[in-house]
Amino acid sequence: MHLPESMRESLKKPLGLLLAERDATRDNIARNLPEGAYIITVGDATTEKMIGLGLEPHLQIVDSLEKRHRRDVPGGRIVTAFECTNPPAEITDESIEAIKKAVGAKPPARITVMGEEDLLVLPAAVSAPENSVILYGQPNEGLVIVRVDEGIREQARKIMAQMSR
Repeated sequence: MHLPESMRESLKKPLGLLLAERDATRDNIARNLPEGAYIITVGDATTEKMIGLGLEPHLQIVDSLEKRHRRDVPGGRIVTAFECTNPPAEITDESIEAIKKAVGAKPPARITVMGEEDLLVLPAAVSAPENSVILYGQPNEGLVIVRVDEGIREQARKIMAQMSR
């Protein structure tokens, strides 16, 4: 699925609560995580931040890039590892399958994306188990915390359905 140019602006709006960078503290993040939440991080900096705060993600989706610049993959403990290819402005069937497998795998799991992971928030929302939270970075603004519920799943499905095949 390819993201049409006409949809790019609308996807710049956060899918959930946006915490400004200065407010993305352990206490503020933890306050927005339901008890026993399955934590999914999308993005290297977000994953690294959560690990650094002691809030270990169950599923990490990373691409070794930050603002399009190469970086080291985040540290942290990984039990199950997956790889997929996902070009910029796309969501591949391969990445959707990797997310489905990783959600069912023993955590902490990591998907290393060859390409770009930004849009994978959408299939992650569709495949996330009950009581999940997805965290991702909003460039130059802060951290987005998305509590996954049926409304978010439906919104993600609709966006993906609008993308061209």
